Amino acid sequence: MQPPPQPPYAAQPAAADDDRPVTVDRREGPYGEVVLRRRGGADRGRPDGAVFEIIANGCFLMDTSDGRSERLLVRAALDALPADRPSPALLIGGLGVGFSLVEAAAEPRWGRIAVVEREAAVIDWHREGPLSAVSAGALADPRTAIVHADLVAWLRSGPETYDALCLDIDNGPDWTVTEDNDGLYSPAGLAACAARLTPGGVLAVWSARPSPAFEESLRNAGFTRVRTEEVAVARGVPDVVHLAVRGA
Repeated sequence: MQPPPQPPYAAQPAAADDDRPVTVDRREGPYGEVVLRRRGGADRGRPDGAVFEIIANGCFLMDTSDGRSERLLVRAALDALPADRPSPALLIGGLGVGFSLVEAAAEPRWGRIAVVEREAAVIDWHREGPLSAVSAGALADPRTAIVHADLVAWLRSGPETYDALCLDIDNGPDWTVTEDNDGLYSPAGLAACAARLTPGGVLAVWSARPSPAFEESLRNAGFTRVRTEEVAVARGVPDVVHLAVRGA
């Protein structure tokens, strides 16, 4: 096991104003390489102007420049639940840069909030690294629990049920970070999601582009009220959140 870098992370070279990325931390783990990068320059939503990026096996996953669609992932799931459901339990698949967790912790209506993250490095970056500036308050919330586990395996083996599953571990059902993640969007994976949901519970899946094929897979798996919400981006196709409800 590769030891974590010694703090302070800020000892890494600072990014120049031209926004060139600088590697803050790089880890090799059981699922390959995961990298945290920093870009400086004009204010991009961070107090010091820095933007942090997570790269997995050379594939860009997310950064701290926006976060609208990650927040929508949680907000849309809550809106799809009955308003009179008391203290609904939430599972977030993938800690990422923390926007979904922060959105959940800011909402008093949520009860339990579990976050399943398979990369120890990502958890470290939130607990003691640069991403703590994003998520420290949410991590300190007594409703929050971080689970270090592979989401696909954990969904199939754990006993807990939830009122909402908000999943963001890939760039979408058609663009997975590792081949193992394909199983999450298969009939067996969707059956595992349904088994973890209470009757009437909501499955929300983030994607970097719409996937009509995944919508059909959700219907074939027995989910109802399948729909897609879009978030426009500066260039290219919109980010989306696929939503579906487990039958009663």
